[in-house]
Amino acid sequence: MTEHFDPLETRSPEEREGTLMVALPTQVAYAKANAPFYARLLADVDPATINSRTALADLPITRKSALLKTQQAAPPLGGLLAVPLSQVSHVYMSPGPIFEVDTTAAGHQGAARAMHAAGFRAGDIVYNTFSYHLTPAGMMMDASARVLGCVVVPGGVGNTELQLDAIEAIRPSGYVGTPSFLKILLDRAVEQGRNVSSLHRALVGAEALPAILREGFRARGMSVLQCYGTADLGIIAYESEALEGMIVDEGIILEIVRPGTGDPVGEGEVGEIVVTTFNRAYPLLRFATGDLSTILPGQSSCGRTNARIRGWMGRADQRTKVRGMFVDPAQVAAIKKHHPELGRVRLVVDWVDQADVMIVKAETAQQSPELARAVESTVQALCKVRGTVEFVAPGDLPNDGKIIDDVRPIDT
Repeated sequence: MTEHFDPLETRSPEEREGTLMVALPTQVAYAKANAPFYARLLADVDPATINSRTALADLPITRKSALLKTQQAAPPLGGLLAVPLSQVSHVYMSPGPIFEVDTTAAGHQGAARAMHAAGFRAGDIVYNTFSYHLTPAGMMMDASARVLGCVVVPGGVGNTELQLDAIEAIRPSGYVGTPSFLKILLDRAVEQGRNVSSLHRALVGAEALPAILREGFRARGMSVLQCYGTADLGIIAYESEALEGMIVDEGIILEIVRPGTGDPVGEGEVGEIVVTTFNRAYPLLRFATGDLSTILPGQSSCGRTNARIRGWMGRADQRTKVRGMFVDPAQVAAIKKHHPELGRVRLVVDWVDQADVMIVKAETAQQSPELARAVESTVQALCKVRGTVEFVAPGDLPNDGKIIDDVRPIDT
């Protein structure tokens, strides 16, 4: 069994940094010449001078939180696409809506690295429960598994009974999807006496993986590692069997910056994750994810030499992820617009019984079961995530500007 995906993972940090900095000016020049958004943003920048992290830090930030308005102003991709749309293999739509693109299987190297680190190998049967509908995770993991030579069962989300039928019959060795849905499948299998014992490894993402949940999987005989990424960038970092933080992918430049600025912070300081890619179709430069993390000192004992981050440590803004889907303050405003009888509205996201729970707290003087059901239906339609509604009297919610209150512990 090959321990590492390729020799890039074990090259010296100096060699890696030198290679990235040599390639950086060319990528900046390409983005400026081919993507209208960067032609405007970098109008006064000489790409040849962007050949170090210090120089990179002088470039303006491109914020994920601003993509909605950017794409609305210049649909469908806001001028960030650097090739004709006819050269794109897939166009995805995440909540917002925000659109992303997929070009070739080469763009799935990061996810293939993550799957390899989690123990997936050629010939393995992989049960993929990420959604194949509009959002990119399902197709991304599907293509990545096939890069490794794995067989893929495209399970998608929901239909728990049918999923268990398929697992019993096909006997996959690995699972890819959210940790919460893995728990649902395993719990239902126990309740119904179903045989899912073939599953012994998993790569999970799109949600936090609390320590208590990982231990629960381990007690059932499953090794579960996690990866971190975004729909726009793909996989940014992933765990190895060493479980010493998340290793940064080989194909990106990662910075940690002070939230609200583009200023890099020192090692060990918590800040916002900012990524520069070398994707020629969608060349994101200094793309601010809105997620918080920190660089860990030293290298992983697994032999991979790239930098490591602690993992997801919260949001730099109020945008948050619930059961694998981002929920944005703009969506909360849309809920209120659909129901003018509501006053202040706040989403509270919590972790209950080892699962994400979203509660919509809304001020109204017209409390009724019918209104609650209507609001819950609107929440499902706009956020793509179910939430329960709790009405409170007008004036009961704090007037503190908080729209989304994520009270989940970072590590449970």
